[in-house]
Amino acid sequence: MPREKSNSKSEDIEDKNGTLGSSGEEDEDDNEPEFIVEKILDTRTRAGRTEYLLKWKGYDNSENTWEPEENLDCPDLIAEYKENRKRAAEKRKQPPSNVSSDTEKPKKKKVISIMCGKLPLKYSDEKVRGFDRGLEPEKILGATDSSVPARIANVKCPQTVIKFYEERLTWHTHSSKEEEDSK
Repeated sequence: MPREKSNSKSEDIEDKNGTLGSSGEEDEDDNEPEFIVEKILDTRTRAGRTEYLLKWKGYDNSENTWEPEENLDCPDLIAEYKENRKRAAEKRKQPPSNVSSDTEKPKKKKVISIMCGKLPLKYSDEKVRGFDRGLEPEKILGATDSSVPARIANVKCPQTVIKFYEERLTWHTHSSKEEEDSK
């Protein structure tokens, strides 16, 4: 599995081919395996730093890792990724030639797919939790700070949320004049 880079003086970096090596003049440990970046899959910004999701050559997709840009020395792959992303963005901006610009069908499809939860999962270094796992809730057992936010549950499973609240609802009736007179 690709290893995390250290922040020590001999910080691990990748050479032009995406091979992980040492920034020191001599390798301290020649027995360490070299990791080659096969492809850049995604990008994100964390704490003001750009990170890339890397597919490592010879490793499964489950071994993909997020690495800070400063740890990478594969400018060709980064440039290729940015160019592909730029082309994809331009392609999305161009209106289809056979559909008029006032048609709102693409927007409706997106809203429907969001509500049905059919959007693809994003790559993440965290475990998939909540509705991202693709499971349907059977019952709400309780609520904590670490559980699914209510605003999401209200959209994804409204009937389950209503049932949860109904089970905990207590009705307080005000006594009527008839009850007071009979006492």
